[in-house]
Amino acid sequence: MNIYTFIIGTRGSKLALAQAEQVKRELLLAYPDLEVELRIIKTKGDKRLDLSLNASGDKGLFTKELEEALFAGEIDCAVHSLKDLPVELCSGTSLGAILRREQVNDVLISVRYKSLAELPNGAIVGTSSPRRAAQLLEQRSDLDIREIRGNVDTRLAKLDNGEYDAIVMAYAGLKRLGLDERITQILPEVQMVPAPGQGAIAVQIKSDREDYKELLKPLHHDYTARCVEVERYILSKIGGGCAVPFGCNCSVGVAKEQAQKDEEGIEVLYVLVYDCNDMKQSLKAIIVPLDLPNEEIWKHLQEECIPVSRERVF
Repeated sequence: MNIYTFIIGTRGSKLALAQAEQVKRELLLAYPDLEVELRIIKTKGDKRLDLSLNASGDKGLFTKELEEALFAGEIDCAVHSLKDLPVELCSGTSLGAILRREQVNDVLISVRYKSLAELPNGAIVGTSSPRRAAQLLEQRSDLDIREIRGNVDTRLAKLDNGEYDAIVMAYAGLKRLGLDERITQILPEVQMVPAPGQGAIAVQIKSDREDYKELLKPLHHDYTARCVEVERYILSKIGGGCAVPFGCNCSVGVAKEQAQKDEEGIEVLYVLVYDCNDMKQSLKAIIVPLDLPNEEIWKHLQEECIPVSRERVF
């Protein structure tokens, strides 16, 4: 492949750089002679730290400037947290690779308390996510949920300074920054259903760059791609974004009970969906064949799947 230097566009936060560095490492493992450069692009979300993503409703808050750099030829690809990418990608772009997913869970971090159950009545819990807030209040209506903004270090500092009794964040970000020792409790997916695409890194390219798609093939993880494809499809049908209390997680497994005696098992997709609509919360869980078309999965969720309790899913 005739590429002199492959330029990766990234935001400048520590987490964004850690994710871009992961893409660079995996590229160099596959192509030791490739020259790879990271180029920092400031987005609107980086410049306006006072701006709440939920309040702004701006789907391109952390992506627009990266996409503009992509079309201007300043970068060859843009690295994103997949959950930050709008379901409908910018016209003329596609995902060249989705890396193997990190652990998807949300986590509780506290200085004084060991679990969500141990938090006292009226405890102040920080989160910037309506999805997390709704699920926290469903389980602990006594909690005082307050918005918290800033990067990972800023949020941890606010916790350490006593502004919050606990905060809820994604495991993946803490792990990639080497801060997983700060985790107090990993919240099971059924207790805190993650956001669609949570824990996955996406590499965005121009749609006409088939050479780049070929270059990125060694980084692509098929099972992760299938899971997040379904999650984002369901999100598109719900019609939501970051401002909607909605969670969806898919994982791949083997259902041996559905296999013939001489078979090892059938690959299936476990689908868990949390939705809060007009203050009415529901949790649905289904098992479907891995290759079942997305529209059929949606049909199962709509027509054949009744809400279940978190305890029953456990």
